Amino acid sequence: MKQTPQDFSELETRITQEYASLSRRLQQTARFLLDHPQEVAFATVAKLSEQADVTPSTLIRFANSFGFSGFSEMQQLFRTRLVDELPNYTERIRAVRSATGETPDSTQLLWEFAEANREVLEQLPGRIDPRCLEQALDVFDKAEIVHVMGARRSFVVASYFTYALHHIDKRACLLNGLGGMLGEQVKTIGKRDALMVVSFSPYAEESREAAAQAKQRGIPLVVITDSSLSPLARLADVVLVVHEAEVKSFRGLTASLCLTQTLAIALGVRQDKASDRNDEGRGLA
Repeated sequence: MKQTPQDFSELETRITQEYASLSRRLQQTARFLLDHPQEVAFATVAKLSEQADVTPSTLIRFANSFGFSGFSEMQQLFRTRLVDELPNYTERIRAVRSATGETPDSTQLLWEFAEANREVLEQLPGRIDPRCLEQALDVFDKAEIVHVMGARRSFVVASYFTYALHHIDKRACLLNGLGGMLGEQVKTIGKRDALMVVSFSPYAEESREAAAQAKQRGIPLVVITDSSLSPLARLADVVLVVHEAEVKSFRGLTASLCLTQTLAIALGVRQDKASDRNDEGRGLA
């Protein structure tokens, strides 16, 4: 069984390498897909088959030939590529309108985002390994200070988690890189502290560097990311993989915020129980 490509670059390489061995129809499909990646990212199978002048089953057969379970799984690589290459929201909006020919109104967008986020929240508890959740709490519980890092989109999650830790009286520090001082902030992490890094594709370089430094210094590292193949996952002591909702190439943060809220409150419950046990031990209960 062929190994499924993990990103667009790998898929493009595979298509190029295997092009000569493909049937005439699959070669026609390959040329269309690589020549029109923006359209492929968003259009339906029916519309793409019409544009490529092949049948819908040919598109599905093409995806299957490269190890994908269906066309939508392969299409996700095209969408991720577009997100990575078009970080500007205005450019993404234009790309969606160009590829789909639609201009959704505000109510339609609200329904789409709400439905997509509802689905990921329903799936979140089943996707998080309870053992990993407890291991992350162990790390935070033992740490004198929990340092938290999240760049760009991930900053929202990191900032909230730091805020939440402060409200359960857990010492926490947000590594915000203010004034270009991220390197210096990372150096302040003590041997009895811990670091949590939040990072999603395409994985900010500064987040990778902070995680690598923590690993090198033997500092306990918890990572929230979007794939077990993430470059930060290999460095972490505990990895929590979160799948966020995506609507028209715009990815949410709902699941990640729910997870960090859970971590903070669960840690607060642990601390409260430990305090009760200490009071009982001193005969104060």
